[in-house]
Amino acid sequence: MQRGADTAARDGGRVGGLRPGHESLQGTKKKSDLRTRPRSRSPLWPPVCSFTITVAPGSGWRAPEADGHLRGRRRPRVHWVRKMPSRCRNTLNIVVTTLFAAVVLFTILLAYVTGYQFIHTEQHHLSFGLYGAFLSLHLFLQSLFAFLEHRRMRSPARPQYLRRSVALCIAAFQEDPDYLRKCLRSIRRISFPGLKVVLVVDGNRPEDRYMMDIFQEVMGGADQAGSMVWKGNYHSDGSGREGVGGGGRSTVHMEEAARVARLVRSCRYSCIMQEWGGKREVMYTAFKALGDSVDYVQVCDSDTVLDPACTIEMLKILEEDPMVGGVGGDVQILNKYDSWISFLSSVRYWMAFNIERACQSYFGCVQCISGPLGMYRNSLLQRFLEPWYHQTFLGSKCSFGDDRHLTNRVLSFGYKTKFTARSQCQTETPTQYLRWLNQQTRWSKSYFREWLYNALWFHKHSLWMTYESVVTGFFPFFLVATVIHLFYRGRLWNILLFLLTVQLVGMVKATYACFLRGSLVMIFMSLYSLIYMSSLLPAKIFALLTINKAGWGTSGRRKIVINFIGAVPVTVWALVLLGGVVYTVYCETQEPFSETEKALLITGTILYACYWLILLVLYLVIVAKRCNKREEQYHLPYAEA
Repeated sequence: MQRGADTAARDGGRVGGLRPGHESLQGTKKKSDLRTRPRSRSPLWPPVCSFTITVAPGSGWRAPEADGHLRGRRRPRVHWVRKMPSRCRNTLNIVVTTLFAAVVLFTILLAYVTGYQFIHTEQHHLSFGLYGAFLSLHLFLQSLFAFLEHRRMRSPARPQYLRRSVALCIAAFQEDPDYLRKCLRSIRRISFPGLKVVLVVDGNRPEDRYMMDIFQEVMGGADQAGSMVWKGNYHSDGSGREGVGGGGRSTVHMEEAARVARLVRSCRYSCIMQEWGGKREVMYTAFKALGDSVDYVQVCDSDTVLDPACTIEMLKILEEDPMVGGVGGDVQILNKYDSWISFLSSVRYWMAFNIERACQSYFGCVQCISGPLGMYRNSLLQRFLEPWYHQTFLGSKCSFGDDRHLTNRVLSFGYKTKFTARSQCQTETPTQYLRWLNQQTRWSKSYFREWLYNALWFHKHSLWMTYESVVTGFFPFFLVATVIHLFYRGRLWNILLFLLTVQLVGMVKATYACFLRGSLVMIFMSLYSLIYMSSLLPAKIFALLTINKAGWGTSGRRKIVINFIGAVPVTVWALVLLGGVVYTVYCETQEPFSETEKALLITGTILYACYWLILLVLYLVIVAKRCNKREEQYHLPYAEA
């Protein structure tokens, strides 16, 4: 011990090669001390016989033998521990993650370009190669981890004591009165004591007043629900000048901002109408006004009906693991029988949450906590509130992708994000094709933009996050290349085989979904593959080309505005495919079909036609009779008569 102290003195406070403040002393404890010391899960007291003491120079601490406490006793053995500096460890993680991402991408590219085939027929009419094996393995692993996560969700959780405070923040913009009323009524039925509710309306004009009136009506009138019409917002004083959040120093505006904060913190139910600024401005107002007055913040859209147990189920996830920074729930479709597009969206939503996000949740890296149902640690949220609001991309302020960027901010701090199917809600989805297409284009823009941001934090999380991001991020481009290659290769069988393969993969995924959900209705998930190929795929490419264009992408639900710009990429894509079909037909007419190819074309056409005939009959029998009736089906315990 003395030699160690002498060395420390000579090295200017450096002991064992460590920087000051990082010296470690290890010794041996008596068994009697272990019996009398209460067990603890704290990392400062592991249940082992060795212990580590970290000492800062100048703190006044001296070795036990210097005070005579161990005279006449067996002295502990001292080991000076050299630890890897956090900067070196961080750099190593970045290098390993980057190399792993490069290997994954190179493997996919190599499998795609080489076209290596494990098995094939004599004239290569049918084959199974390395690229197909890779995609099959990906689907298998994704389904496996999703199943394991669902099994973990079903396991009994420890009882939770409701000692935490939660605020539910609702964003509203030109909402349909019926949807808003349903949303607020479902909130009143949430089984969580003392839940604070904050509704922020994006607009303060007279025609927006109806939303505040509905809020006061459902929440118990003006006596129980505090309300305020704000001329501006945190970043505008209502006259076009920047406000408090933008650096303005108007005394009147600062007083109004303080009044908003007092109202939100003092009232259990509060409604703020403010100058229009977009959804991110609305969310910022709720978060900023709450400050540190609550432990957790739950987010919700104004067209969403919540399950009474949704809050407590998400709270359990956050309470069980302090390293979980955010959690999302199972979002289902409220108006799934309004049209064919809303019905197909409902089965797609189930797959997206219960397969894809459940798989991500197994590794603690859910990449998007959906706006209709999510919860965050408020202490963490307040740390990145300003950079989240002031996000820019290519020099322009971001006005969409608020929920995905909120999730990425959580991931950037090294916290985990989770999904739980035990917390549920139902939300509205577009019922018109063009409005749905605009929504998907906007979401695709935010996906590609946030993919670039998220790549900065791959090293802080599981390698699965890196792997899945690479696969899903580059898959659309491989698919576009495949389609163009097959449609312009001059063989009808290639086109037919591609169509059959798309539906076969869709049927496999749909069958697994039927098994996992226990519902035959998931068989219609295979129909969504056609929507993906014909509409969503070109929308993704268009979104990438126009990624820096701002806008909500969708309008309010009270006044539907259809933007026809979304039809442009779909039309162009249809012309590209039509050109490929015409070219192929021309090439096939130049020489006769072989007997083998004739048989394959006839068989494939019959199989493809039978598939669509069976699915069409099932759709007409099960789904179509319920569509176009505005019949909202509730299957959750919060159903209204």
